[in-house]
Amino acid sequence: MHCGMCLPDCPTYNETGRERNSPRGRIALMRGIADGELEASREFAGEMSYCLGCLACTSACPAGVDYAHLLESARAEVEDRGLLDTPWRRAVRAVTIHGLFLRPRLLRAAGRMLRLWQASGMQSASRRLGLVRLLPRPLREAEPLTPEIQARFSDERIEEITPARGGRRHRVLLLTGCVQDLVFSDVNQATAEVLAENGCEVVTPRTQDCCGSLHAHNGEIEAAKRLARRQLDAIDPESYDAIISNAGGCGSHLRHYDRLLAEEPQYRERAAAWSRRLRDIHEWLVEIGFRAPLDPAAAVRRVTYHESCHLCHGQGVSRQPRELLGALPGVELVESADATTCCGSAGIYNLTQPETATRLQQRKVGHLLDSGAEVIATANPGCHLQIGNGLREAGRQPRVVHPVVLLAEAYRRERERAPE
Repeated sequence: MHCGMCLPDCPTYNETGRERNSPRGRIALMRGIADGELEASREFAGEMSYCLGCLACTSACPAGVDYAHLLESARAEVEDRGLLDTPWRRAVRAVTIHGLFLRPRLLRAAGRMLRLWQASGMQSASRRLGLVRLLPRPLREAEPLTPEIQARFSDERIEEITPARGGRRHRVLLLTGCVQDLVFSDVNQATAEVLAENGCEVVTPRTQDCCGSLHAHNGEIEAAKRLARRQLDAIDPESYDAIISNAGGCGSHLRHYDRLLAEEPQYRERAAAWSRRLRDIHEWLVEIGFRAPLDPAAAVRRVTYHESCHLCHGQGVSRQPRELLGALPGVELVESADATTCCGSAGIYNLTQPETATRLQQRKVGHLLDSGAEVIATANPGCHLQIGNGLREAGRQPRVVHPVVLLAEAYRRERERAPE
């Protein structure tokens, strides 16, 4: 495609104005390599790394070019050829992508150790005393982005089976995620509560595996396939009316297990059944006709919604979160400028491309603050952390929260005020 309708929507092209930093330019590079006209080089690898993978170009494309698949394939080529390899990079990926995120129990153990470090005051003391300066530069720069780990993970907050309130109409499976489980287990708890309130029996398997989105988005396709097989070995999708994801980035990957395992006869049919049943939480609630909570005494709050790129552009879920927010008592839903533009988190982009990520973060935070909202709703853990960090840097603290948490809180207030 050569029309260039994607260019105005591409954050990196808008940053630099360079054709190579646009989707059209990147596709031209990919095609040149595929046709043997160009050599895959470190420069090509750097360009694939500079792309946010936000998929705004996919929404803008009139021809429906599947840029996500092209980008993942290009990044896999980069990894296969080792074009960006350094000893430090190999070590980091060995510990994280090939270590912690392939072993859920080990990831949780690391989370508990980090929680102990934070809760004991040692983290704040090391920052205050300047000990962070002793870390290697990459770790020193990443340390301020360390998220606060929850005291209780999802297994401790949610029963394996949460019964439906008022009679069962649906049976669903809740995916608790990796970062979501460690940092936002309260979101998972709220999701289970809201589903139960709307006639869903909720099954939440214990100690779930990573979905593989981190791996697929970073060129580790074989690891992503391995994790998808694990999910399908552990979970029979035919047993549920829906498989629920509440994290935009994970959901975008989870929807494509059918494509990921299309060449594997043993898993092909089950992967297709999985993809048919995968639903984002907002999408599912609107689909089944969720109940609007009643709270006539609710105080009016201005709420704005920041769209997760992979929820909006990757999954096509944009209207439903706004429907949910608009149904909340006392909520005045206001739009912020560029609500669909990336905040700069983009998985690990704020670690690999910190300068561009920071500029996008500052622009996003400025738009959100200009909306005058007291509450910022967003439905992806990376966005939540990126916006929260940006607000702290700006010295402002509107509440950042997942929309489903606001709905769960409204249901709780309704029950508390109901006559005995």
